[in-house]
Amino acid sequence: MARILVASMPFAGHVGPMSAITAELVRRGHEVVVYTGAKYRDRFLSAGATWLPWIKATDFDDADLAATFPEVGDGKGFRGTQANGEYVLFGTTAGQIADIMAGAPYDLLVTDQVAFGGAIAGQALGIPWATVTVTPLSLTSRHLPALGMPWTPGGGPLGRARDAASRGLTNALYRRITDPKLNKLRADVGLGPVEPGRLFDGIYSTDLIIAQGVPGLEYPRPDLPPYVHFVGRLAPATSPPGSATPSAADIAADGTAADADTAAAAVAAADAATAAADAVAAAAAVAAAAAAGLAVPRPGPATLHDILADPADSVGAGRPAGRAASPAGPGGSAGLPDWWPELAEAATVVHVTQGTLDMDPADLLRPTMDGLADRDVLVVCTTGGADPATLGPLPSNARAATFLPHDLLLPLVDVMVTNGGWGGVLAALQAGVPLVVAGGSLDKPEVARRVAWSGAGLDLRTGSPKAARIAEAVDRVRSDPAFRTRAGELGAAMTAAGGAPVAVDLIEGLLPS
Repeated sequence: MARILVASMPFAGHVGPMSAITAELVRRGHEVVVYTGAKYRDRFLSAGATWLPWIKATDFDDADLAATFPEVGDGKGFRGTQANGEYVLFGTTAGQIADIMAGAPYDLLVTDQVAFGGAIAGQALGIPWATVTVTPLSLTSRHLPALGMPWTPGGGPLGRARDAASRGLTNALYRRITDPKLNKLRADVGLGPVEPGRLFDGIYSTDLIIAQGVPGLEYPRPDLPPYVHFVGRLAPATSPPGSATPSAADIAADGTAADADTAAAAVAAADAATAAADAVAAAAAVAAAAAAGLAVPRPGPATLHDILADPADSVGAGRPAGRAASPAGPGGSAGLPDWWPELAEAATVVHVTQGTLDMDPADLLRPTMDGLADRDVLVVCTTGGADPATLGPLPSNARAATFLPHDLLLPLVDVMVTNGGWGGVLAALQAGVPLVVAGGSLDKPEVARRVAWSGAGLDLRTGSPKAARIAEAVDRVRSDPAFRTRAGELGAAMTAAGGAPVAVDLIEGLLPS
């Protein structure tokens, strides 16, 4: 079997898909070395990989970037985005290259597309390497506007001229700003310059690009390279019901976990994955039914809630590895809030999330709850790590938790309101749930545009919408079945695309025969 390096930037939204690939590679018998930050070490150790730490590269906590990179501030606006690129992405690249090359040899390298060091190290080592897109595909194209433009591709002569003008302008900017940075990093390891004016095309593999999503979420581009493959959503695989789960002692003795507490957390995650298997199947059934135009009833206590009958099997899918399970509430299962049964009883459930990066509740969480306070809906809010008490008093129809497992929650949801994290959007669509997206920073405005363009939801065109605007958008999505139908079609396509097993089939195709 091969020795494979998997490089993941230490962001929650990157770790999810990269851990799915890692687990599948390990399952097939490969020796997997994972290069990521200390915060997410145990997530990969529990999958059976070994860990290569960030040593030369400056490690950080994605929940508090400003603690390590004060220039990033709150990460919002042009300055926040610029600082993120300068200090977090480019600023850690030289250290990433040094760390990865020090851990060689490898037979193959797999890297997320913003782990620039992984891409450059793979080329410098002269080994096959694959890129995994953890955000929407950002390869430049002569058929699309420049990346970051606040519009979708033009359809007529004027629109195409506008798109071409945007490409010309940004091409000149890339030559002056990004190309010199990339070329300096490449020259330091003996590589030639990137193709000028193409932004980050030079850090995408020309061997294989594994793109999360499906063509229905991607703008048509006749010049899409043949080595780009859409694989749907990269989510950790669930264990078949009844399969054996190793004990905490077994995992600790095997050396794949740092201590008994970490090992116990890994076992809890494995148990949760087994419990979630039927919930994932339910989500796929919801998506397929919606795609076929059938009525989609919400699972009731006799279906989904039966899955949660064992408290030990109801936790972990949405919680970072290593975090202790919250105690069972008066009427709930361990790790799930005591109000969980209300979801199956509610006429309409609206889920609102800001992911784990942009966590100011005033941006989206609080306005959504306020805007829907007088609606006959149950609003389920997740804070992404912050204490729900920071939200203040909740409306009578709102419930809040730090984390909830999406594979259990989303089959019960009618509409999801999100700031546009790509992983959360793909999870919602795979479950057939239409979206209202408020993207404000980084790749999130582009995610919002793609959701609206695809017909599976609405783009609010701001990261901090007013309460009334959110309520109006939710009302529109609820009342127009076309949104749910389209979400179901995309969800069915994502399930059919194959996910991590297909991605690893493609990766193994790069290995020498």
